[in-house]
Amino acid sequence: MTIFTPSIAVTRQTVIAIEQGRYSPSLETAFQIARVFQVPIDDVFRYDAPAAEN
Repeated sequence: MTIFTPSIAVTRQTVIAIEQGRYSPSLETAFQIARVFQVPIDDVFRYDAPAAEN
């Protein structure tokens, strides 16, 4: 089963894993998802860098 549009071939399981933070999509997939929602990629995904160790 594909979600969003035929141009983005992601399964429902992949979408669930992305939503739960268990999977990070490729940059290409991330940009395609943002394009589907017509928003900047920063509105769909964020990166929380790990805290620096002392």
